[in-house]
Amino acid sequence: MQLTIDKRSVVARKGEYLLEVAQRNGIEIPALCHHPAVEPWGGCRLCMVEITHPDWKGWTGLVTACLYPVQDGLIVSTDTKKVHQVRAGVLDLLLARCPGSSLIQNLARQYGIEETSFTPRKAPDLCILCGLCIRICEKIGASAISSIGRGVEKLVSVPYETVATAACVGCLSCANICPTGAIAFSESEHCRTIWSRNFELVRCEECKAVIGTPEQLEHFARRSGLDRSYFTKCDSCRNREAAARFVRVTF
Repeated sequence: MQLTIDKRSVVARKGEYLLEVAQRNGIEIPALCHHPAVEPWGGCRLCMVEITHPDWKGWTGLVTACLYPVQDGLIVSTDTKKVHQVRAGVLDLLLARCPGSSLIQNLARQYGIEETSFTPRKAPDLCILCGLCIRICEKIGASAISSIGRGVEKLVSVPYETVATAACVGCLSCANICPTGAIAFSESEHCRTIWSRNFELVRCEECKAVIGTPEQLEHFARRSGLDRSYFTKCDSCRNREAAARFVRVTF
């Protein structure tokens, strides 16, 4: 099907959402709670766009691009006055929640906001409550973290805000997907620390690169059905071995 985004005709497939079609065509739409590794959520509201259709008799509406399905003939505008106002309002609030985040500061400046018009949060951190870390943790089957509390006191943490339970495998998925770097971790030669818990590190038996933690590898072996021995080497070394075998078989 065909639709128009910012006066550009683009082709989309049934079942796609506006955000992924725009991104595929190089059209920038800001989004903080979106990542291709997890299902769309529509939590941050920053990807709002304005839509209309020839059959709608002039009616227009604002929708979240990450959750709105494509429609043949749809006309999408990503930078109208209404869209600008909505995004500016969202960033004004986020700047009050996380005034120290360089990501939020830079985005806010793009919409003319140098300082928040709201009262900044006391003892702010970098968490914008986008939910990406919780969703990726659920996606890999650990579900070791969740949101806690309500309102301005809401936060993401492990149960009882203490040390990560056995559900956490120390894989760093939550830290790596976080857009603002809110989840702290440290790593030495033999140890990784995240959510106040220490994890031993396992290295590739060939190149000695860090593969992960024993808990992480056991978890992925169990989830994938692969033998634990599969996880003794890093992806690069396995790929080189596979390529070498392919060359021997082919030539």
